[in-house]
Amino acid sequence: MGARADEVAGERGQLINIAYRLLGSLTEAEDAVQEAYARWYALAAPRRAEIAAPGAWLTTVTGRICLDVLGSARARRERYVGAWLPEPLPEPADLADQVVLDESVSMAFLVVLEAMTPAERVAFVLHDVFRYPFAEIAAVLGRTPAACKQLASSARRRVPAPAAPAAGQTEAVRGLKQAWEAKNIAALVGLLDPAAVLTADGGGLAGAALRPVEGGALIAQYMVAVVDRAPGLELLERTVNGRPGLVACRDGVVLTVAAFDLTGEGRISRIWVVRNPEKLRVWSANQPSVPGRWGR
Repeated sequence: MGARADEVAGERGQLINIAYRLLGSLTEAEDAVQEAYARWYALAAPRRAEIAAPGAWLTTVTGRICLDVLGSARARRERYVGAWLPEPLPEPADLADQVVLDESVSMAFLVVLEAMTPAERVAFVLHDVFRYPFAEIAAVLGRTPAACKQLASSARRRVPAPAAPAAGQTEAVRGLKQAWEAKNIAALVGLLDPAAVLTADGGGLAGAALRPVEGGALIAQYMVAVVDRAPGLELLERTVNGRPGLVACRDGVVLTVAAFDLTGEGRISRIWVVRNPEKLRVWSANQPSVPGRWGR
């Protein structure tokens, strides 16, 4: 009995990893996994004993819960103030169950997942990311394996070819930080792709551009204006969803997390800025005691 309990408890990390990729929110992922475990322990003991593979059962239930959440999230996000971005993850993700920070949790990848239907997202993530067979995915979606295969194929067409982090991302982000501190618009423009896009998520709870800012020159001007309006911030180089990013904080409280994507030429092409405080709680909990100031 003890070994089986350990086996069940040991599935939690995998389930959190699945649920975060499905939902783009660590908070919602933890809630979904907690609900799956609640349903497991609500089963009568004889029924639990009949289940040969508790991990498969928990994955199926977690997937169904996430599918329901994704369906309801579409309506909620239509009422969301401004752009909705996935909840960013720090490194190390000092959580009860650490999310594995690989390409499938990069901000660029998670944003692409947001464009999929809930069923496409579940089929694609479970099959292409976690390598579950379509027969098992069918149990989650309540469809045939052939239909699940079609869903994953449709989703796959939306996903650009996977790319490793640009070799110069650390240097590009560091250069952006230094130019931003210096309010050097010319240097910022030089680091940004002319067609760059900045998307901000304040959720109506923090100031943020309600629409994407497009074009390197406009983004540079926007960034300098932000610095002018927010004196006393500390800007830190941090890993965001497994890639080099920036964090702005005041008095140890994280106010902004920025993730980046680069062109093949090493210029910054996408900036995702999360300012919604509800999405940044784990960041303040993970702040080191001695942060560095801008330019240090």
